[in-house]
Amino acid sequence: MPGYLIFEIEVTDEVAWAHYREVAGPIMAASGGRFVLSSDRIESLEGGWRPASISVVEFPTAEDARRFYHSADYQNVVALRQLASCGKGILVDA
Repeated sequence: MPGYLIFEIEVTDEVAWAHYREVAGPIMAASGGRFVLSSDRIESLEGGWRPASISVVEFPTAEDARRFYHSADYQNVVALRQLASCGKGILVDA
């Protein structure tokens, strides 16, 4: 069953964010991840949740998503994401 990484992201530095995406994208793809969606067109319906943007990345399994996130390759670029944005992330095992 697929696993999903879901991130609520507010980009704070567009240049650093572009660099992060250049570096992180190939690592994610090599780990079997693919974007299901990434959007800043969000309408709050309940609870006052107003994320700046949402990204959903699908992996073949939750273990693949976990392995990607905790991999040395990805952990080496997490600081780039944190420099370029603030946010929250979860792993969903479908």
